[in-house]
Amino acid sequence: MLRILYILLATITISCGAVDFVKEVQPILEKHCLKCHREGYKKSDYKIETRTAALAEGVIIPGKADESIFIELIELDDQDPEVMPPSKEVRLTKSEKKILRDWVNEGAIWDAGVVLTMPSAINFKRDIAPILKKLKQDEVDKLKKWVESGAKWPNESNVSSDLSKRIHNKIVASQKIKLEQDMQNYVSMIPASSSKFEMVAVPGGSFTMGSPKIEKGHKTIEGPLRKIEISPFWIGKHEVSWNEYEKFMIDGGRRKKDGTKQFPSPEDTDIDLVSRPTKPYVEMTFGMGKDDYPAISMTQHAALQYCKWLSAQTGHFYRLPTESEWEYACRAGTNTRYSFGDDEKNLHKYGWFIDNSNFKYQKVGKKLPNPWGIHDMHGNVAEWTLDSINKKGYSKDFSKDPWVRGKDLYPRAVRGGSWNDFPDALRSAARLGSSKSWKIQDPQLPKSIWYHTDTQWLGFRIVRPLEIPSAEEIEIIWSTGIDHETLE
Repeated sequence: MLRILYILLATITISCGAVDFVKEVQPILEKHCLKCHREGYKKSDYKIETRTAALAEGVIIPGKADESIFIELIELDDQDPEVMPPSKEVRLTKSEKKILRDWVNEGAIWDAGVVLTMPSAINFKRDIAPILKKLKQDEVDKLKKWVESGAKWPNESNVSSDLSKRIHNKIVASQKIKLEQDMQNYVSMIPASSSKFEMVAVPGGSFTMGSPKIEKGHKTIEGPLRKIEISPFWIGKHEVSWNEYEKFMIDGGRRKKDGTKQFPSPEDTDIDLVSRPTKPYVEMTFGMGKDDYPAISMTQHAALQYCKWLSAQTGHFYRLPTESEWEYACRAGTNTRYSFGDDEKNLHKYGWFIDNSNFKYQKVGKKLPNPWGIHDMHGNVAEWTLDSINKKGYSKDFSKDPWVRGKDLYPRAVRGGSWNDFPDALRSAARLGSSKSWKIQDPQLPKSIWYHTDTQWLGFRIVRPLEIPSAEEIEIIWSTGIDHETLE
């Protein structure tokens, strides 16, 4: 009797949680798998148009996901050459993999009358051109720029959150300087830590971004050369130090993996509600020093959440610099290899690098500044920017305040070189792309969204643009640099 009751309960449980093939599984298979695994495609012997075909080779074993080659292949690490699907552009999300695993474990139920078909492709001439004809030319130009920057479609449920709206309202209300000619350098204090930071006013202008092929140390991704217009902004005189960053990183409160408060209450301030890192699992200075030393090893997401946290306290909008803003500020009106000229023999006066750093980072602001009074643009710690890197180099389509969002978490653009680099990496035009390898020693599974354990040479500095974006735009900016699937 007990056995019958147990079986009945198990059956009810499976029935209640059953995956709907047509609504959940079929769209995944048609989108990610059918292109290669269908009749008429000669490069693959395995076909999946029907359940009979999909189960014929023993690749899917109903009720046994752990024994199914199909599940094994889709759950391989993205870097594994055997992972399916092989193309990064159609790689499965974490939630899609779970749906397929649950479906197989529940018996791979699939009505015999359901046959998979290839989704119809969007034809530009047939489907898009008629829409564009109804738009004004400036609207078409905006759409084109959006598509080329990654065409990221925002999730309307979290973009322009109440918190970001409140911070945005505070920023707008606090804005006193509205004209470029009124911009000046300033010193500000962080209320939460009483630490001070200095900002340098950078006038708007234009410059040639990148390096010529004849420049010593030139790399392909530093070209082609392009003329860029930059709007005015303030930039940190120094890299963000531990004095400024540590209070953000260690707040003593209990937080979820995504950094939100575990037990929020009506008494929490906006500052408390900004996503903050989970407690670090190693000593993050790695014994190199803390007071007045640059903060290191944070992810791009962590750096941007610090900007959000700082904005909530100060009433000014802070973010990471774009690559073009960073290089414009670094060059400070020069067009040489470094902001002080072409001769790397003078580098020891302006930056910390492998020849003079004693194999660790140094206190900020101890070397000579560039012509605009900005310190450590060459070396000490490399610095996050807001951009994604295209390995083919720059696009000439962007000439005004370019920002390359990209669709992938890696590689993201890092600038300036570090204490661990040779002189070529410290050039004004030098670029570096982030990598998954920066988290190899991270013991967490899945890997942390906050820390890069293997980048003891990576930090950041902040920017404050004169023009304040909308609440929706600042939320998009602050949300850059995170793989949201890791939070599911």
